[in-house]
Amino acid sequence: MFRLVLGPMKSGKSFALISRFAPLAFSDKTFMLFQPAKNTRDAKIESRLGLQLPAKKITQLADILLERSLPQVIGIDEIHLFDGSDVGAISQILKKGHEVYIVGCNLDYRGKMFDIVKQLLELSPDEVIHQKAVCELCQSTEGIYTQVWYKGKIMTNGLPPVIVEDGTYVYKPVCRQCFQQEKEKVRESKLY
Repeated sequence: MFRLVLGPMKSGKSFALISRFAPLAFSDKTFMLFQPAKNTRDAKIESRLGLQLPAKKITQLADILLERSLPQVIGIDEIHLFDGSDVGAISQILKKGHEVYIVGCNLDYRGKMFDIVKQLLELSPDEVIHQKAVCELCQSTEGIYTQVWYKGKIMTNGLPPVIVEDGTYVYKPVCRQCFQQEKEKVRESKLY
């Protein structure tokens, strides 16, 4: 079973991961949670409601394959912080018959899909869940984008696609109507 939970910041993705894995502690299934070493916000997988589970920090997805014994169920948080070139590790884990549950942002601050998410979708997950958040500008429950602010200004370009949440920037989920994209340059066309 391969499940993918995607959505903007503050949409309950980590909560979904925790709610899936917490009951496993009372089962006979072996499990392990992983998160990127780039994630400096949490030492564990933690929802914004304060619920948490321990997780192993890894620098690349291939590190999971280095485990002495792979657990039956594997959870990965903040998938968008991993490099797309490392998706082959997930494919190998799935081929070995392990259950994989992955959560993360699907779109960057520009509204573009992360390369790693595109590649995971190409692995044809059994289930894809799209979470929504409350738009922090108009309070609608249709927040599907993550907008990034720096010193009170919305960033629409000039940053790398992956921005680690380290306190430098402010991240807000926003709805389609409130999302601001970089204005495309319009070319002048000449008729001949």
